Amino acid sequence: MKSLLEQTYWGNTVQNYFIALGIFVILTVVVFILKRMLLNRLKKWASGTDSKTDDFIIRGVERKLVPLLYIGALYAAIQPLNIAPRQDRWIHVFFSICITLFIVRMITSLLQYLFVSYLSGQERGAEKAKQIKGIMIIVSTLIWVVALLFLLNNWGYNVTTFIAGLGIGGIAIALAAQTILGDLFSYFVIFFDRPFEIGDFIVIQDKSGTVEYIGIKTTRLRSISGEQLVFSNTDLTNSRVHNYKRMERRRVVFKFGIPLGTAKDKLALIPELVRKIVTGLPDTTFDRSHLQGFGSSSFDYENVFYVLGSDYNLYMDRQQAINLQLIEAFRREGIEFAFPVQTVYLNNQTAVQQKN
Repeated sequence: MKSLLEQTYWGNTVQNYFIALGIFVILTVVVFILKRMLLNRLKKWASGTDSKTDDFIIRGVERKLVPLLYIGALYAAIQPLNIAPRQDRWIHVFFSICITLFIVRMITSLLQYLFVSYLSGQERGAEKAKQIKGIMIIVSTLIWVVALLFLLNNWGYNVTTFIAGLGIGGIAIALAAQTILGDLFSYFVIFFDRPFEIGDFIVIQDKSGTVEYIGIKTTRLRSISGEQLVFSNTDLTNSRVHNYKRMERRRVVFKFGIPLGTAKDKLALIPELVRKIVTGLPDTTFDRSHLQGFGSSSFDYENVFYVLGSDYNLYMDRQQAINLQLIEAFRREGIEFAFPVQTVYLNNQTAVQQKN
């Protein structure tokens, strides 16, 4: 038996292989027991809480840390073995890739969870969380670039020259893609400054619509008539944007005219009639009503009130109710609305025709 254990294969005795196998089995069993006992208890505890943080931690441990521990057990098991330099290098490359892969996944998952948790706690958090996809692509790319540089440095390559080359290449790419980079920076401006968000109704020059999607390069709106409007992010940040979703109240000015022959006491009564009608409606605040001036065929009144909300349909409902009640009140008081009148004065002359 002793002679069998002392037999050598590929630079290691059979005993060394059994030791490596034993280390791997013991460590694997330890990890398995910890997973079954500790993780199951943590899952039961997390299921009884309302917090999502503990669920995220347990899910991360199960999907990312536990596989990493199994890989660590395999790495620890092969340490007692004598391995040729060439094979040892490939093993080193394999384990470094695995470890880096799991670490990068853990970091990106953590950052995404933090972003989503931060935005979900705000108003309309579900809509804001949709914007995370674009920024996570950029963040993940940067993390992978750093991880790749770390791997190359760990494998013995000189990354200083590579980084210098990236700097020169980055300048060339930046000059060739100024528009794309401009839209990318504008995306960060929109994301952090939040001049508008998904679900807001905005107006840009002669275009208007509801924000449906905010991407790395473009933002998409759904217009009132149904078509999709696509804007580059730079165009939006360089334009004056009217955000009607954040309007707390809407100022409304409406006018009407009264015939020039209307009596003075009736004219003085009109502002009070308008005030009573407006104050009698919900979600409205009366501001003023005045005889503004004289038109070509009417006394002109200007009236101002506020609708307490940003909904356009609410504004139209209140304006319609005011118009209908004004018609009824004017009929009751014997007041008429003016309509365009043109008076033509004819100078009649008698034509005398002399006959020769």
